[in-house]
Amino acid sequence: MELREAIDSYHGLLTPDVARETQAQLDDQLRRRGLFFGARPLTTVLRPRFLTPAHYRHLQAALRPVLAAFDKAYRAALADAGIRAQFGLTEREEELIQADPGFAAPSPTGRLDTFYLPETGELKLVEYNAETPAAPAYNDALSEVFLALPVMRRFLRRYQVRPLPARHFVLHELLDAYERWGRDSGPPRIAVLDWREVPTYSEHLLFVDYFRAQGVEALTADPRAVEYRDGKLYADDLPVNLIYKRVLINELVDRGGLDHPVVRAVREGAVCMVNPFRCKLLHKKASLAVLSDERNAALFSGEERVAIAAHIPWTRRVAERHTEYEGREVDLVPFILERRERLVLKSNDEYGGKGIVLGWQTAPEDWERAVRIALAEPFVAQERVAVPSEPYPSLIDGALTIFDRIQDTAPFVHDGAYVDGCLTRLSTEALVNVTAGGGSTVPTLLVEER
Repeated sequence: MELREAIDSYHGLLTPDVARETQAQLDDQLRRRGLFFGARPLTTVLRPRFLTPAHYRHLQAALRPVLAAFDKAYRAALADAGIRAQFGLTEREEELIQADPGFAAPSPTGRLDTFYLPETGELKLVEYNAETPAAPAYNDALSEVFLALPVMRRFLRRYQVRPLPARHFVLHELLDAYERWGRDSGPPRIAVLDWREVPTYSEHLLFVDYFRAQGVEALTADPRAVEYRDGKLYADDLPVNLIYKRVLINELVDRGGLDHPVVRAVREGAVCMVNPFRCKLLHKKASLAVLSDERNAALFSGEERVAIAAHIPWTRRVAERHTEYEGREVDLVPFILERRERLVLKSNDEYGGKGIVLGWQTAPEDWERAVRIALAEPFVAQERVAVPSEPYPSLIDGALTIFDRIQDTAPFVHDGAYVDGCLTRLSTEALVNVTAGGGSTVPTLLVEER
C-alpha cells in the first residue's frame, strides 16, 4: 500500500460538511479531556500521522542497536571518569548520580526525537529525551479522539487503522522499577511530581486517572508541597513511595537545593524515583557526541557502529581539539565556523528549543559569537539532517486548508532497550517543538488497506 494514497484518500473525505463536523467534535473532545499545552490546544489539524506497519517495524528495528549503544556508553561512563567527562555533567550532577537508584536502567521511560522519511528509510536521531519524556498519555488520548472523528468513520470503510498506545508501558516501567528497588514499603503509591503551573499539567492528571483505574494509588505532587519526615516522603499528608518524576532535576535542585525533601528521600533510599538522577547522563545532548565520536568506537559492536553511522548525525562537544569528519581529520572549531550552513549548535542540557542555533538561519557574525559562547559553556555541534514534511488539513476561518508541515517522529523508549508507541509533532518552523511556531501534536496510527 502506498502511504500517500491513504493520506490523499483521507483528505478527499473532508468535504466542507465533514470537515466542519470533524472540527467541532475535535474541539469538543480537546476541551472535555483537557488536551492542552497550557492554554493552547495540543492539535490544530484534522488528520493523525499515518505509518504503515512495515514503516513502524523498520523504525523499531533500526533503533534497537542504537539504544544498545546508549546503554554501553552509560555503563562505560559509570565505570570511567574520563568517559563520563565527555557527557558534560555539572559538579552537582556528578554528586547526584552517585546515588544508586536500585534498578539498572537510567531511563526506564524515554523518548527519541527523530526525523524519519518512510519512503527512503532514512532515519536520523537528533535528541534523546531521557529525563522527563512527556506525552505518552496525551498520545493515547489523542489516538482515541482521532479514531472517533466523523471523517474516520468514512475512512475506516476502506482502511484498517491501529493505535500505538504507550501509557501502559509507563505504568509497567514504574512498577517494575519499584519491584527491583526492593524496599519493604508496601503497595506502591505514585506521586506524579512536577510544578503545578507547568503547561503539561493536564497530562499529569490523565496519568493519575489511568493509574487509579488500574488499581494503583496515585496523586499529583508539587515539589514545593512535599515533606520528608521520619524516613518517609509525604505529599498531601499521604506517604508516597514511588515518584513518577516529571519535574526537571536542574529546576528541582535550583529551587530547593540538595537538601530538598525529594532529593534527600531518594538519596537515602526512602522512595523509588523514575527516572532517577542517573538519567542525566543520557539526557545530555553530548550523549549523541559520545556515540558518534571516533575515539569511543571500541565501546560498541560492529552492528552498533553501523547503526550509529546510519542514524546518529555527526555530533561533537564544542572544544579546541582535532577530530574526524567523513574519515578525515579536522580542526574542530575552525571546521564549525566554516560549516555554518550545515551545522546546528545545541546547549548540552536545555529543552523546548532553548539554546539551539540553526547555522543556516544565522548571520556569519552571529554564528561566530554563538561558537564563542559554545566554547565557554557545554554545547554540541550537530550536522544538519533532512527534515521531512507532509500535508495536513486544518479548518481556517471556516475553510479547509491543506499545506505541508514539518514533522518529526518521536517514538517512546521503554526500559532503555526498545521503542513502542510513537508521537508526531508538526511545525511550520524549522525548529520542531510543541512550543514552536505552528506547533501541533498528533498521534501516530498504523494504516493498511482492508
